[in-house]
Amino acid sequence: MRAPRPKAAIAAIAVAALALAGCAESERDDSGDSSDATLVFGVAGDPKVLDPSFASDGESLRVARQMFETLVRPEEGGTAVSPGLAESWTPDATGTVWTFALRSGVKFHDGTDFNAEAVCVNFDRWYNATGLMQSPDVTAYWQDVMGGFASNESEDLPESLFKSCTAVDETTVELAFTRVSSKIPAALMLPSFSIHSPAALEEYGASDVTGSSDDITYPAYALEHPTGTGPFKFKGWDIANKTLTLERNEEYAGDKAKVKTLIFRTISDENARKQELRSGGIQGYDLVGPADVQPLSDAGFNVLTRPAFNVLYLAINQAGNPALADLRVRQAIAHALNRQALVDSKLPPGAEVATQFIPPTVEGHNPAVTTYDYDVERAKALLAEAGHPNLTLRFHYPTEVTRPYMPNPKDIFELLAADLREAGITVEPIPLKWSPDYLNATTSGNAHDLHMLGWTGDYGDAYNFIGTFFDRPKDEWGYDNPGLFEQFVAADSTADLDARYELYKGLNAAIMDFLPGVPISHSPPAIVFAEDVIGVTASPLTDERFATAEFKS
Repeated sequence: MRAPRPKAAIAAIAVAALALAGCAESERDDSGDSSDATLVFGVAGDPKVLDPSFASDGESLRVARQMFETLVRPEEGGTAVSPGLAESWTPDATGTVWTFALRSGVKFHDGTDFNAEAVCVNFDRWYNATGLMQSPDVTAYWQDVMGGFASNESEDLPESLFKSCTAVDETTVELAFTRVSSKIPAALMLPSFSIHSPAALEEYGASDVTGSSDDITYPAYALEHPTGTGPFKFKGWDIANKTLTLERNEEYAGDKAKVKTLIFRTISDENARKQELRSGGIQGYDLVGPADVQPLSDAGFNVLTRPAFNVLYLAINQAGNPALADLRVRQAIAHALNRQALVDSKLPPGAEVATQFIPPTVEGHNPAVTTYDYDVERAKALLAEAGHPNLTLRFHYPTEVTRPYMPNPKDIFELLAADLREAGITVEPIPLKWSPDYLNATTSGNAHDLHMLGWTGDYGDAYNFIGTFFDRPKDEWGYDNPGLFEQFVAADSTADLDARYELYKGLNAAIMDFLPGVPISHSPPAIVFAEDVIGVTASPLTDERFATAEFKS
């Protein structure tokens, strides 16, 4: 899951205000019956947009997962592909045409039918996007997975992986692709490939994205009328009061949600979220501080720890300071960092030092990659050998944010900066507000040398980590390595899983030799609920399903 695209500002539109003055209080009665209950969940930030086609930030995707469904979905609590709106799926002999058998009897929240034609309307909408919908700030995940569009408007866009959609009959749809890809079908689990009501898309002008690339205005559908098939449906978004309300979909085709109303309430401060939970103002929140996990658990709260399916890394931009294009300098930076001390002092129990950019649980992890042990003298020697014994680097770090892989950015920055100074590197700290300033500064242009960022996996394939970072030139890293890019193409187009995993191992070895950045850690983020809230299963993908949440008797 990527960070929110920085240039995409939400249009300041008026949204129907909700009568939510009392939203911080649970409305359940004392009978223990959750059927009319309200669950208020604290989140760290506002969603960017309610149409997941345009979303790449975690808070937007969290909301989308409750309202929308995809053809396939992650198994609950895991990363494997399991049935969603499709009951089964099969590739043809070439591996380029996939046939999906759809569930019958499913309706969208507006009462219209879900069927094969609806699936094709959605894929055709994405594939035929024009204008600002081809901006990477708008359709980030489509471009990460599918590449380009039917008619690319930028020469930088690659050929589209998606080719066509055919509605064979009401419950059978064929998706054709231009080549075999490791991303299919797993990437179709992403909320950005949620299936929307064609009628609602048309009625509310869902593709009418306007403005400019620096000031994007989303259509009414994306902010006021999201219409899926999921267990909750949209009720209202009170932007001023930072609350977004969903209500149970009484016509849901599967098991109905156990609480009637679900409210996401934005509380950006971590300590404030904790106090609201303790006072009963909310009944759960995400991104529990590492130091709060045990005290909350000891106090009886229901703390759920997710598997460590993420990576925190130090990115090195080779296009800014010329010294960073020298491998010896990048190796010196890696040797200068005492990552074990950072893990031990700032990350939650269960965190570990990362030797590469994918967690050990992902196939393709290579235990034999080159590693860079903490060695200050080695770092100094490499800098001297490279002719940069007095190097000065701009080091960006984010403020006003907590991420699953980065619980306290300022503390982590201070430890890393101290390590670099010990090796003789002068650090110029550049703190910036997370969005849009920090993300703008570190993912575009070349005025950044070092910065901290990370990734939580979207599905259980190595390409979702290393391909997203390194399979093409990106401003975040500032390098061009055609040989490495060709290795990615070979891995992505290999259908045989065992052969592909071996290619991933080779890629991980090549990446750690090239060293575009330094992987820091994999850490298990926690989510917490009140002691009487049960039913939610922690997900390594942050795919928690609130439809199963209930208040125990």
